[in-house]
Amino acid sequence: MHMADLGDVQLHYRIDGDPEGAPLVFANSLGTDLRLWDAVVPLLPGGLRIIRYDKRGHGLSSLPPAPYSMGALVRDAERLLDMLGVRECVFVGLSIGGMIAQGLAVKRPDLVRAMVLSNTGARIGTPAIWDERIAAVKERGIEALADATMERWFTRAFRATPELALWRNMLVRQPAEGYAGCSAAISGTDFYTSTSGLRLPVLGIAGSDDGSTPADLVRETVDLVPGSRFHLIRRAGHLPCVEQPAEYARVLTGFLRETGHV
Repeated sequence: MHMADLGDVQLHYRIDGDPEGAPLVFANSLGTDLRLWDAVVPLLPGGLRIIRYDKRGHGLSSLPPAPYSMGALVRDAERLLDMLGVRECVFVGLSIGGMIAQGLAVKRPDLVRAMVLSNTGARIGTPAIWDERIAAVKERGIEALADATMERWFTRAFRATPELALWRNMLVRQPAEGYAGCSAAISGTDFYTSTSGLRLPVLGIAGSDDGSTPADLVRETVDLVPGSRFHLIRRAGHLPCVEQPAEYARVLTGFLRETGHV
């Protein structure tokens, strides 16, 4: 475990694999930390420098005063990768992580040579929906949203397993201010115009039972970039890297090989 001191925020990050390898960066969803990718990382090919981090207000990273802007989240990722000397990475972003990926690819094309937009969109939800969610968290805590969130995140079959408790606990133990702060960032983001200007390899991954970012939203978003590819993972919700890690790793590995990253 490492901590990057970026001045106004301190980001917890982890590096696995080959320190000299081609960089592969993962950004997590709202309400999760870098352990989101634990089941996928061991299934990836060797020779990669795998970088994961907790975004501000999540996991072991610091908790700046909310609300946050998407620009701040993109800048956090930018400064972390600059600090680590990363160039031309493949950036994998899930949900809000996929929004960070889009913003970073537009701002710093030297950092991102290809990206995976997983269970995300150029715009997610509406300001009214996010305002309601932020108000609920501020008033009653994340616990008030936990059960409904689990229904959006996971299939009925997964919700019947003991493993559900791991992810519910991870969600409710995130700082409420961090969750609300990142919710505000999502609420204020519309990347349809900027993402449509991108020209780089893009893979979209969606879950067939995703109640947060339905497959059609993911497909619509990746279709903004000419030549993009799309893959639907069946029997998976918003976090297919948790429910179907072997398929997720297989599809990601195929994309890395197609783009010459491994």
